[in-house]
Amino acid sequence: MRPTPLFRLARLSVLLLLAACGSEQNDPYPEAERGQNILYSAFTERPKHLDPVQSYTEDEITFTAQIYEPPLQYHYLKRPYTLVPSTVETVPTPRFYDAAGRELPADAPIGTIADSVYEIRVRPGIRYQPHPAFAVDDRGQPVYADLDREKLRGVDTLGDFKRTGTRELTADDYIYEIKRLAHPRLHSPIFGMMAEHIVGLKELGAALQQAAKELPPDAWLDLDRFALSGVTRVGRYTYRIKLRGKYPQFLYWLAMPFFAPVPREADRFYSQPGMAGKNLTLDWYPVGTGPFMLTQNNPNSRMVLERNPNFHGETYPCAGEAEDAAAGLLKDCGKALPFIDKAIFSREKESIPYWNKFLQGYYDASGISSDSFDQAVRLNVGGDVALSDEMRVKGIRLLTSVKASTFYMGFNLLDPVVGGLAEPATKLRQALSIAIDQEEFISIFMNGRGIAAMSPLPPGIFGYIEGEAGSNPVVYGWEGDKTNGRAQRKPIEAAKKLLAEAGWPDGRNAKTGEPLVLNLDTTSGGMGDKSRLDWLTRQFAKLDIQLVVRSTDFNRFQDKIRKGAVQLYYLGWNADYPDPENFFFLLAGAEGKVAKGGENASNYANPEFDRLFERMKNMDSDGPRGAERLAIIRQATALLQRDAPWIFGFHPKSYTLGHAWLHNRKPSEVGNNILKYQRIDVAERARRRNEWNRPVLWPLAAGALLLVSALLPAAIGYRRRERGTGRS
Repeated sequence: MRPTPLFRLARLSVLLLLAACGSEQNDPYPEAERGQNILYSAFTERPKHLDPVQSYTEDEITFTAQIYEPPLQYHYLKRPYTLVPSTVETVPTPRFYDAAGRELPADAPIGTIADSVYEIRVRPGIRYQPHPAFAVDDRGQPVYADLDREKLRGVDTLGDFKRTGTRELTADDYIYEIKRLAHPRLHSPIFGMMAEHIVGLKELGAALQQAAKELPPDAWLDLDRFALSGVTRVGRYTYRIKLRGKYPQFLYWLAMPFFAPVPREADRFYSQPGMAGKNLTLDWYPVGTGPFMLTQNNPNSRMVLERNPNFHGETYPCAGEAEDAAAGLLKDCGKALPFIDKAIFSREKESIPYWNKFLQGYYDASGISSDSFDQAVRLNVGGDVALSDEMRVKGIRLLTSVKASTFYMGFNLLDPVVGGLAEPATKLRQALSIAIDQEEFISIFMNGRGIAAMSPLPPGIFGYIEGEAGSNPVVYGWEGDKTNGRAQRKPIEAAKKLLAEAGWPDGRNAKTGEPLVLNLDTTSGGMGDKSRLDWLTRQFAKLDIQLVVRSTDFNRFQDKIRKGAVQLYYLGWNADYPDPENFFFLLAGAEGKVAKGGENASNYANPEFDRLFERMKNMDSDGPRGAERLAIIRQATALLQRDAPWIFGFHPKSYTLGHAWLHNRKPSEVGNNILKYQRIDVAERARRRNEWNRPVLWPLAAGALLLVSALLPAAIGYRRRERGTGRS
């Protein structure tokens, strides 16, 4: 008997209801990934460079730091940040020499040190990830040494090469990468600075520049044919780096991907004809010894890191800060790293989908956008931040930290109105420093995610001081006792008094009566949106000063900064390494943007500050000279607070949420190779996902019932007609 239309409709409705009974209908990931030891994350901006000689942004180091291994790394748990070995046996201690080549004691006066020598010994037995660049035939010759466009037919990704190989890491690989800093076609962002420190690097750059002119544009430039006098091979596992003078911050650079090893084989492999056209380059497919390797690179959609089967091994740390044990951060002490097998990063261009997938458990951690801030956290009466009830019920954890970053509004000290160190201009800058309410800005535009800056130094950097001793006395008073008090911004009347003393009472020239008009140059990446600029205009108006905003594109803005054609500008700085030198150099006279082409965009030049900076920059923060260095930093800070070349803005706070199944998360502002420490409780994640994504079936059932009710009369009528036709 043939099924009736009503029966077929009912059967279809039941099948639809059964199909919706599992949370799998919501799962954005393939079925094959369920139950796997995979960490899921997201990225918003596509990385541009994965070649360690060029990469220099946060979007890129998310990946490069997991793949490449520089000689040193930061201890994951200890604060202040502490350098420890990564692929080397020990953190190198420099030896110092005078101009005659005689070795000097470790505490020799800086002026007597002509050279510093770092001897670095690589641990034997470390091997590279599997890669076709290392594939060799039975005679030990490279399998893929003579590729061309014809032989690359059908090869679109690195995985299309059938054979791979590996080899041991040696000192030569680190030397090769240092030479690559001078490669004229790679344009490393740190070449200029390192050429001032590493002996012979500038000369190597000139030699490579000439050699490149003599070769076809896409021909391989074999760096082994060129000597670098300041970097020498001592043995298979040992090399030396010779620097001019004393530069203790160099150790921090040895923890950055710029100094990670790059094997000659990989450079040669990727330089063959036709490779670049298929994105088969070191910029697209890194080659490293780290715990992970990049197996899928689709920066518009998905990037995948998988466990490196050749990883040499490392264990989770057993020591940290006092509170780490209570936070559960020492439970995995001594266990082998990495914990996860794979990390999948999906690109999310919009914050709302990112946030919703996190709440569903499909991302293991998430930042907090402005749109979701009120849903995620609550600000208590005292200004403390706590998770919302919704987040606590889900077992979500909140991690906060102050970033090693400083945002500021700078004055051009070459400008005839706001510049110079004379008293009138200085008091004008001080008045504006008081009037622009950074606390209000942080509250309105950052949801409280920041702290007002008292100097260039953010928390966590040697020389940053808490409490009254660290507050800016030009801008703040102190309320309460030294321990439990707080800094209170001075009233606007104090700013008006300074403005009048500067020769601009009520915002007008005391002699001519002309109004004070100041110009702020900015880009959309700075103070560029309308609401922020409107707020800033009102801050200037409190002193009856007219602010003219001159918005421009980034290239034009940079050009104006280079030429000193600005009055005020807005910039920020993220620490390259956790040392005060990395912030104070932004105001050193030798770094003047107009005169020297340096990073001092304010063109601030105070001989006393420069003298203190020169004394401080090459001193050690620990040991017997630490207290002396701290005293110098406090003197230099007081000068900057008085001279006010910047309106010290704020240090942003980082808020990160993590699910209960994600373990061993600790904020790190300079250590980026953190993926190997993360651990996932896969079973707990699956249970929570299933619980949070159970389908709501009653709307489907109600819809099916309504559909049946609507079609039932038609089905009955159809049935009657069929029977009537049969009888006739």
